Amino acid sequence: MARIALIEKKEDLQPEHQSIYDAIAQSRGVVGGPFLALLHSPELAGRTAHLGSYVRFQSSLDPKVIELAALVSARELQCKHEWAAHVNHAQKAGISLDIIRAVHQCKDAADFTFEDAQIVSFVREVLRAHRVNETTFQALYARLGERGLVELTATVGYYAMLACTLNTFDVATATAPEEFRI
Repeated sequence: MARIALIEKKEDLQPEHQSIYDAIAQSRGVVGGPFLALLHSPELAGRTAHLGSYVRFQSSLDPKVIELAALVSARELQCKHEWAAHVNHAQKAGISLDIIRAVHQCKDAADFTFEDAQIVSFVREVLRAHRVNETTFQALYARLGERGLVELTATVGYYAMLACTLNTFDVATATAPEEFRI
């Protein structure tokens, strides 16, 4: 159960902020997850949604890279809602159940394909050590270039911010399949 009242309908907002609710609903099809808490600060919610729209739908990164980064971030931060939502998004982006299972089980990077291992290592290093080692950095720099590496870093930061919000306020409106519960 959430630790604060959730803003589940636009009528819960002052009239001058209801357009933010509508914009979030339009961009995602629904207002859910972290936005149910973030809407207590409507301007912050709107700006977060704007950033999220770029990260999820307009980034130069391959959708599989985005979803793998989101999954690893959610798993590392033990965020139930983010994990559950991105299990489905990852499958739609073409990530196999074997890869999802490996992330869920916190398998070593050596258990992933070379390209997936680069992303898994990067996300784990950012979230665990708050830095990326030179080998990981150079490999992804060569693969993604400056823009891609900046966008990957921002993607991890975006999902970490959402996980902090979801975990702090105990918001979990998505449920993972039984095999993948955290």
